[in-house]
Amino acid sequence: MELRQLRYLVTVVEEGGFTRAAARLHLAQSGLSAQIRQLERELGQPLLDRSHRSVTLTDTGRAVLPYARAALAAADAVRQTADAYSGLLRGRVTLGTVSGATGHAFDIASFLADFCDAHPALEIALTEDTSERMQAALLAGELDVALLGPTDEGPPPGLSLHTVVDSPLGVAAAPEDPLLRAAPGRTTVELAALRDRALICLPRGTGVRAALERACAQEGFRPRVSFEAASPHVLAQLAARGLGVAVLPAAEGGDPVADGPLRTLTIVRPGIRARVALAWRADGPSSPAGRVLLDRLREALPSTGSSPGTGGPA
Repeated sequence: MELRQLRYLVTVVEEGGFTRAAARLHLAQSGLSAQIRQLERELGQPLLDRSHRSVTLTDTGRAVLPYARAALAAADAVRQTADAYSGLLRGRVTLGTVSGATGHAFDIASFLADFCDAHPALEIALTEDTSERMQAALLAGELDVALLGPTDEGPPPGLSLHTVVDSPLGVAAAPEDPLLRAAPGRTTVELAALRDRALICLPRGTGVRAALERACAQEGFRPRVSFEAASPHVLAQLAARGLGVAVLPAAEGGDPVADGPLRTLTIVRPGIRARVALAWRADGPSSPAGRVLLDRLREALPSTGSSPGTGGPA
């Protein structure tokens, strides 16, 4: 019995058949099937039922599977421990981020390039998603670390947060917008003034959207979001063309866009905070590589001084 045979068995079960498992393992399907049959002959029992369209476990297979996974986990732990002593990181780590998570304050491309140069044996994956889905992915172990806007007022159960961006939420509007024409010198806008306005905002599942909807609910109305986009720059472009008022962290709308400059007004009465936080499971990333990635990010990112386990809406 070989570890690779156990890995093949687990992969076939996870993929639900030989075709997808062979593609994932970069093996010929015939070779994969032959290895599984060799394992079954050695154990003296069939592990997989091949009589249906999808491959399923036999009773023996269901009993064996937890031990196969435990053996693979133990082998990985042996390798990780040895690598830790040699200073070499192996494996794969996953980093999630919301669109425009840190704006221009943090060059994530340069960070990842430097991290890969420092750890050439390590594979790192970057994914972009909503904050809500990334929180779930962190808890499920599908992400090691994420830069997100917390969607709840308090830290989500099971996660630790380290706030790296904390700014007031504002609106960005074209110069001819009624909000600006009514008071040319104004720098703030009351939330109630947005009650009947067409708003341009990040999608549901993002921290900014959650914070906006909570604040509007407290004022007794639902925001009328006419346009959604995942990129703050696209929100600003839509506002610049007069399609509505973009709701952004106050600094985001201040940069000129291709269609002309925007003016940013800070939302007051009530004020709303937009936050971006570095997030990870409360018990820490499971792999040494994940823990090193977290440490390097905490060193590289700006900090607002908040401690792990704290956070707020963004």
